[in-house]
Amino acid sequence: MNETTTVLIVDDSRVSRLMVRQFVLSKAPDWHIIEAATGEEAIGAVANLAPALPRLILIDLNMPGMGGMAAAEQLRRSCPGTHISLLTANVQNATRQRANEAGIGFMEKPITEARIHQLIAVLA
Repeated sequence: MNETTTVLIVDDSRVSRLMVRQFVLSKAPDWHIIEAATGEEAIGAVANLAPALPRLILIDLNMPGMGGMAAAEQLRRSCPGTHISLLTANVQNATRQRANEAGIGFMEKPITEARIHQLIAVLA
């Protein structure tokens, strides 16, 4: 693949975004990372990338404004081939079921380098 792989990291915590960025780049240093602090910013960022789309979107569930689930569902419609995973400590079955029905992955917090590396290995 000659095109640069783009990853969108969405989290209202700057520290969390930086940590996930480092985990991704430690496994895939040539991947391009973009960040958003809200669901609204994430949707705008993807619109700005069009027609190219991110290969991976990692999105926090609990954020101010548009929550991660609503943003992920909207991003799923506009990015049908993109792998989207919710990052959350909310392990309720209802949350997992809703994500599964929408075709959205689920990664429990705390996010670890090993979990990110496993995900990247599947995508690579």
